[in-house]
Amino acid sequence: MIVWINGAYGAGKTSTARELIELIPNSTLFDPEVIGGALDRLLPPKHLAGVGDFQDLPIWRRLVIDTAAAMLAELGGTLVVPMTLLRQEYRDEIFGGLAARRIPVRHVLLAPAETILRERIAGREVPEDLPDGETRVRQWSYDHIEPFKAALAAWLTADAYPIDSGCLTPRDAARRIAEAVGSGEVPACDIVQTPEPTAETVAAGVLLFDEQDRVLLVDPTYKAGWEFPGGVVERGEAPARAGMREVAEETGIRLDDVPALLVVDWEPPAPPAFGGLRLLFDGGRLDSEDAGRMLLPGPELRAWRFASEAEAAHLLPPVRYERLRRALRARERGRAMYLEGGVPVG
Repeated sequence: MIVWINGAYGAGKTSTARELIELIPNSTLFDPEVIGGALDRLLPPKHLAGVGDFQDLPIWRRLVIDTAAAMLAELGGTLVVPMTLLRQEYRDEIFGGLAARRIPVRHVLLAPAETILRERIAGREVPEDLPDGETRVRQWSYDHIEPFKAALAAWLTADAYPIDSGCLTPRDAARRIAEAVGSGEVPACDIVQTPEPTAETVAAGVLLFDEQDRVLLVDPTYKAGWEFPGGVVERGEAPARAGMREVAEETGIRLDDVPALLVVDWEPPAPPAFGGLRLLFDGGRLDSEDAGRMLLPGPELRAWRFASEAEAAHLLPPVRYERLRRALRARERGRAMYLEGGVPVG
């Protein structure tokens, strides 16, 4: 398993993690900061220009997942990871990727009071040989206090096991974590486990509309970005039936009729993704009573909303939006459309 120690910059995550590996048998420290340091040497300077935080690089998030999984495969036991995660979509992507590898994550939050946090930041040592060390270490920590408070108010306290470490030494905080993890007080993160594909896949999505013809979008907990209800077609399963099953599992809505096909889109492989066929079906219009019965299972979805085509453009990743746009045109014309990479063919 992984024990992920989250918290503001300067909260004492790394020093607590070093103490924790002495208390949990067969545990190893993995600091994702080393991934950022490696990328600083591996990626071209022009690619890094303007990047203020390595977490904003998709390659950093992917390598954190892959490296953690590889270390556990090599060493077994427990991986202790001290790393600040303040953006929920990055937490979803990383924890969801680990869940897909059947790696449970215990998420712990060090949360000292702001006054204590500022005192600790002021007392942090700055390496003398680090260029612009004062700005890069101390000011960086100060600048992220407000984002930490925003994350704390929005989602962190509901997602992680909080520990007020203001009056605790790193050793005491580590003991508190070890006891809570060992007793089961810190549960594995409640996030759906979706096995990573090993080849091309067929996925079926279903478009559901409200009385204003806005389309239903869902926000999965296990990956970044908004999506349509749906998922991967299982072996021996008809794609339309797979879409109906996924709608029922994700939203609680059971469709009586097999939905009509709108779009078949061949998604080309883009390593590490394998691509495959993506189908969108027309699930019809939901009345206000149907929408009122919408369920929101914690492990799968964080939120749902009806969105206009213009609103969807700001919520969906470009490839999904293009697929939606073509599906809406096919719905208007009453004729299914074949796409390759989101572009009509034929």
